[in-house]
Amino acid sequence: MKQKLTIFLSGLLILFLCTVIINSKIASTEKNEYLTLFQLSLDDLDFDNEITGGFDESYTPVAFSYDMASGTPRNLVRSWGILRVKDNKTPQADPGTPELLKKYNSIYIADVNKPVIYLTFDEGYENGYTDDILDCLSRQKVKALFFITGPYLNQHEHLVRRMVEEGHEVGNHTVGHFSLPTLDDEKMKKEITDLDKLFYEKFKKHMVFLRPPKGEYSERSLEISSKLGYINVFWSFAYDDWYRDKQRGWDYAYNKVMSNLHNGAILLLHAVSSDNAQALERIIVDARKKGYEFGDVLDLIDIARGENR
Repeated sequence: MKQKLTIFLSGLLILFLCTVIINSKIASTEKNEYLTLFQLSLDDLDFDNEITGGFDESYTPVAFSYDMASGTPRNLVRSWGILRVKDNKTPQADPGTPELLKKYNSIYIADVNKPVIYLTFDEGYENGYTDDILDCLSRQKVKALFFITGPYLNQHEHLVRRMVEEGHEVGNHTVGHFSLPTLDDEKMKKEITDLDKLFYEKFKKHMVFLRPPKGEYSERSLEISSKLGYINVFWSFAYDDWYRDKQRGWDYAYNKVMSNLHNGAILLLHAVSSDNAQALERIIVDARKKGYEFGDVLDLIDIARGENR
């Protein structure tokens, strides 16, 4: 009897140890995979076509779309674009896209009946101007929304911490800056949730805003990210400001932004631009002189959900 009990207990012990070893290997694999994502160099990310829709200075539509292999409407890859309208009028999105965004709690423009502007910055990588931008926002008492990538958080945590501590919102620009609609469901989810996990570990808060890399999206990507609790934030104004070797002076950035201000504007500016950094204070001061206010970006949550329309 004792021998049988000994054999039985030995078997349980072996089973327990095997389970521990297997779980340990699984956890180690997941951890290594998780860490690898955040060891990406900025050189591994593609920013050559930061916004693939491009920009047309003649006030013509710039959005385009193309089919994935499945050919279904849900997987149609769309590139965000808007039709600019002169004299500070409301720009126009492609027919049907505002309704599609609304269906998934996504947004590109705020209340067009109010002279309120929302500032957003894309932070794919750092080019030395973010501190200056944050200094300006602090002086002018404006809260902005910054979209970061995995390598940015990994390599510039001090700047992200400053954003958080100074009351700005930090949004999800994914780990590796891939075009979301070109990924399968699981890869897409990982690109979004893994960045949020690391952000939560460091700051004990979750991201609620998502900006799709390259401005590319599909109904599938909107649906998946919405189910994850995100609000996709597109824009009603942007320009080709992400080229480090194509800076044209602060006055170019200033004139470009000021000539396209409008009620409910969601402005996309890239923080790698020296022009933007140098023009920002003038833009804020002179926009206020024109009667515009800079809104709390958290208001975009209610606007996107239709609770403040």
